[in-house]
Amino acid sequence: MPAPRDIVIVIYPGIESLDLSGPASVFSTAGHAGGSDRYRIHVVAAEPGAVPTESGFDVCAKGARGLPKQIDTLLVPGGLGTREAMKDRALIALLARLAARSRRVTAVCSGAFLLAQAGLLDGRRATTHWRYAALLARLFPAVSVASDAIFIRDGNRWTSAGVTAGIDLALALVEADHGRELALAVARELVCSVRRSGGQSQYSEPLALQVAQTPRLERVRSVLLAPARKRMVVKSLAERVHVGERQLRRLTQREFGQSPRQLLLGARLAQAQQSLVDTDRPVRAIARQCGYATTEAFTRRFRAQFGVSPSHYRAQFRRTTSPTEALP
Repeated sequence: MPAPRDIVIVIYPGIESLDLSGPASVFSTAGHAGGSDRYRIHVVAAEPGAVPTESGFDVCAKGARGLPKQIDTLLVPGGLGTREAMKDRALIALLARLAARSRRVTAVCSGAFLLAQAGLLDGRRATTHWRYAALLARLFPAVSVASDAIFIRDGNRWTSAGVTAGIDLALALVEADHGRELALAVARELVCSVRRSGGQSQYSEPLALQVAQTPRLERVRSVLLAPARKRMVVKSLAERVHVGERQLRRLTQREFGQSPRQLLLGARLAQAQQSLVDTDRPVRAIARQCGYATTEAFTRRFRAQFGVSPSHYRAQFRRTTSPTEALP
């Protein structure tokens, strides 16, 4: 049997523990399922010792000395500690050095910010948790950010969305190394999908749950969320908030990173999401409610946005109790 592949996971204070343990479980299970040690995991930090996690417990990390000269996979988890870690020059320098020795470089969730800070994603496509995608794009314009991907591969750079998406990423790495049969065996053992349906936008908060930063844009948000008697267009939205269409485009692009038309479409789909989760209304009735002429047109648009059909979305996220019944 070939020698085990060396997986180096670099951690820092405030990591999300599942970003570490999820991929590590995939790699270790691949060894159990295959009947041999296919991967060897090294957990290291810029300063060896006990490293506190976001979950409240410590992880013991080794120093980078003693690592093999050739690393198969470098993996950087995310977590609430990412912001401070971006200021840690020793950590960023360590990532750059280890990346130069690695066959592939990967990150889970906000770990992408650390790769970007080290210049390792310049000119590459990458993703991160949906909540932080716009910030990643703003801070690192040399990175092409895809906000809806569960994971992305660009050459030997792999990045994933948040938390459990690290498991999706690790399964994809196992599949790339050893084939789909082993990846399926690992997924069955861990009781998860080898590749989930749709993108991460289906898990993100709809516009209804977001807050605008200025009074004028709060009016935009309020109008979009108000029950519509008829389908709204950009001109009528601008009139309702007392600005010109050009000014509205500048405002929404700066605040939300979207055009007014995209916001209107998003509001209709957010309304549909809410109805699918909270009501028993047929899909055709929800389509009409959201301004679509036919169920087919609504289904096509919904699938294009979220990667799943309205029926699939309802089955996945349907509330088993009403919001009132769920209160203690």
